[in-house]
Amino acid sequence: MKYCIFFVVLCAFACSGNKYPEVPERYHTLLNEALSKAGDNAVELNKALDSCDARYKEGVAFLIAYMPERDLKELKAGFLINNVEYAYKARERFSWAKALPDSIFLNEVLPYVSLNENREEWRPDFYGRFSSYVANCQTIWEAIDSVNRNIRDEVRVDYNTKREKPDQSPYESMRQGMASCSGLSILLTDAFRAVGIPARVAGTPNWHDNRGNHNWCEVWVDGQWYFTEYYPNALNKAWFFADAGKAVKGDEQHAIYASSFKPADTYFPLVWDENIRYVHAENVTDRYVDLYKAYESTIKADGRHIPVKVMMFRTEQCMQNSDDRMAANVDVFCGREQMGGGRTAGSTQDMNDALEFLLEKNKTYTFKYTDEKGREKLADVKVKEEPLTVKLYMQ
Repeated sequence: MKYCIFFVVLCAFACSGNKYPEVPERYHTLLNEALSKAGDNAVELNKALDSCDARYKEGVAFLIAYMPERDLKELKAGFLINNVEYAYKARERFSWAKALPDSIFLNEVLPYVSLNENREEWRPDFYGRFSSYVANCQTIWEAIDSVNRNIRDEVRVDYNTKREKPDQSPYESMRQGMASCSGLSILLTDAFRAVGIPARVAGTPNWHDNRGNHNWCEVWVDGQWYFTEYYPNALNKAWFFADAGKAVKGDEQHAIYASSFKPADTYFPLVWDENIRYVHAENVTDRYVDLYKAYESTIKADGRHIPVKVMMFRTEQCMQNSDDRMAANVDVFCGREQMGGGRTAGSTQDMNDALEFLLEKNKTYTFKYTDEKGREKLADVKVKEEPLTVKLYMQ
């Protein structure tokens, strides 16, 4: 009798088989859950799992296991297989990609999307476009710099508030030749990923002074994340650095987030659609605050920078007391390079409360703002050896 029972159990096990051959077991439950949500499109997702190269099955499984429900119901097998094959092609070709931990490759190189943008098959095209720029690079640092320096001329997209929408996909931005900071960040992230550089979109829903949102890009090198932008300066150096250093971790609107394909500790707040919760994110505020504190200590000690305060008044004749001040957004440039930005204190704030920048001595800076009639105004100021207060006027 016991032999009969053993035979029945053995047959049952044999007939059940492995539903996901060559896929690591840790994905099996996640795949079952994902495929049940996919409805009729489960056929396409199973096709992708079944027909992709055995070397890439974990990549396909990872994407299906963690993709948003909208993608489970829409994405086709060909789209997924193409994306995965070109991601692994970059990993096999470039030394920096070969050296990546699997966890970083899967979550920061392999994904086909950053936020909620339209899903497009950009990877084969971007692999062809940007491989030529990094082909002779010996290190990931060189590759990052090469993509950063060449992306604008390659895709012909510039920042412009007249773009159709903030969350544009790569080809939407390339068709128009313009994008928001979010669209530019998506473009840059995809370009990095196309050549095996781990990248993600980061940003804040609102700066500490309620000046509005901003998004940028982060790249992973040797175990650390660094920030950069579509218009490059250097890693961990950007006009918004001082603002990022004042972010507030516990305040959803004033914190800094980094996007993630797989679930993380929170979601990425999208200012253009606050109802979306499926874009995963890490709260990375502490890293930016700590980085800026260290930077600020360094430049205060170097003897080459001084504090420059900026105050905005209605007219040159009205600047006697706090009531005469106006709140306005001001950006500061040195030549073509933006050094920072902020919002001046208004009439209800303490007279000692002023927008402040740490600027290098003996250089000329341009302060740019918009007056009450919407006209752009520029004020050139020579910063010398002593702390300075710059007074600007709305009229």
